[in-house]
Amino acid sequence: MGIIGWTFFWVAVTFSVYIGIAVWSRVSDTAGFYVAGQGIPALANGMAVGADWMSAASFISMAGLVSFMGFDGSVYLMGWTGGYVLLAILLAPFLRKFGEYTVPDFVAKRYYSNTARVVAAVAAIFVSFTYVAGQMRGVGVVFSRFLEVSVTWGVVIGMVVVGLYAVLGGMKGVTWTQVAQYCVLIVAYLIPVFAIAYTLTGNPIPQVAIGDVLPRLDGLQRELGLGAYSSPFSNLSMLNVFCITVVLMTGTAGLPHVIVRFYTVRDVQSARWSAFWALLFIGILYTAAPAVAMFSRFYILDSFAQLGPSGMQELGWIQNWARTGLIETGRWSREMSADALLGTIDRDIIVLATPELANLSNWVVGLVAAGGLAAALSTASGLMIVISSSLAHDIYGEIINPQAPDRERLLVGRVSIFAGLIVAGLLGIYPPGFVAEVVAFAFGLAAASFFPILVLGIFWKRCNRQGAVAGLTTGLVFTLVMIVLMRAHVVLGDALSAPVLDSFFGINAQGIGIVGMILNFVVTYVVTKATPPPPDDVQYMVEQIRYPRTLTDRELRESETST
Repeated sequence: MGIIGWTFFWVAVTFSVYIGIAVWSRVSDTAGFYVAGQGIPALANGMAVGADWMSAASFISMAGLVSFMGFDGSVYLMGWTGGYVLLAILLAPFLRKFGEYTVPDFVAKRYYSNTARVVAAVAAIFVSFTYVAGQMRGVGVVFSRFLEVSVTWGVVIGMVVVGLYAVLGGMKGVTWTQVAQYCVLIVAYLIPVFAIAYTLTGNPIPQVAIGDVLPRLDGLQRELGLGAYSSPFSNLSMLNVFCITVVLMTGTAGLPHVIVRFYTVRDVQSARWSAFWALLFIGILYTAAPAVAMFSRFYILDSFAQLGPSGMQELGWIQNWARTGLIETGRWSREMSADALLGTIDRDIIVLATPELANLSNWVVGLVAAGGLAAALSTASGLMIVISSSLAHDIYGEIINPQAPDRERLLVGRVSIFAGLIVAGLLGIYPPGFVAEVVAFAFGLAAASFFPILVLGIFWKRCNRQGAVAGLTTGLVFTLVMIVLMRAHVVLGDALSAPVLDSFFGINAQGIGIVGMILNFVVTYVVTKATPPPPDDVQYMVEQIRYPRTLTDRELRESETST
């Protein structure tokens, strides 16, 4: 059976499982729809967090970025894993103790303001739509190559599948579907990298095999006139490496679709264990990603050194991906450099092309395609729940019609998912960049909006609603405007175009969220100090959130005295 046949087989099997889970876990109330009835076991929730977290950017695009950027691509590894540790330690247990359904719920109650709720809900929608664009782009890439359908139809198929299990099962269906999707994506990711590690080094453990491949790759790059792969700051300045890493870390801790996962478990202890299991499951893939990046780059450059561009055009995997337009062989010439050739290869194909590149069996190629879809769809479904809860619960149910019965709120939530999927599909068909870059913008928005008000809301009881609303709005608007200015182009002359703004004091679009975050902290602090403190009951609630158990009045007075 060929690649397309195996891909159809794996996609049919996995999609059937996802839809079957949705039918089995369908819900009829808002508690099940938004937080899965808060009954998910810690181990299962850890796997669901892993799937929700390891999006198309992690599965499809991250290894491609590291492969093309070398040392500088490590910002994604450091930022995303470090950020999850930050979330697990700094925010998740406290937010779970607080309870409620959504991040805007926390913001509204902590800052005693429906205005704050609306601003937070709008921010959650902005962040989620930016993030989901990358997932839908990933779905389109997989379908266009392995099922030979257009990117547009690939996105539409992905929308339909996500819509089925998100609408039927809500968060409960999404959670158990994500457990299955984690199993699919991690197996699909590891099989090829184990095989390639053994082929290149005789050692099947990729994390160890890196030590043998990296010196060979550095030497090959020098032979081809490229700098050493492990040389730092060849693609990004030191300033941008620092800024992007911080943005990805703090953005991770502020992502609504990840935070809401900790509302689905039974208690605070389960939230802590969920964080442990999730970090373990995430680490399995994230420690293997650099190996995929190095192995694939070594294969490509070794083929170039031995065959040249004309000889490489005869390779089957090159021909297959050229038909999708993701390798532009039409620009190849006999005299072109290795660097120029790398510039014609889309970064998003590296993981998906690795099995073909290493001549692995067709069933492995099909399984990797199914894994890529699992990664993209799992995150897309989580984002759809956030968008739905922001529109149906936070805006409609709490602001527009607080007296709406549970059934009506559930209907609005399901309709919101359909509406959100249409917008998400359009963003997938016309994305504003490659997958991981688009996702990085979402992290910048989350870092500039949610992270400061969540941290201050938990650890600074003096922080009030005026400061939170002013800071969140400032950080979000500044970061959004700067990203648009840096990504928008103006026409110069007949054929040239340039960004409206190249950088902000040397900081590029992916790192600009750090400035928005600092502005958020500063504005929140200044406005808070210039306005009255929160009510006593709010300050009392903050004290309770910060401790692992409810404090007595005496303990609270002692805490007040010590602080």
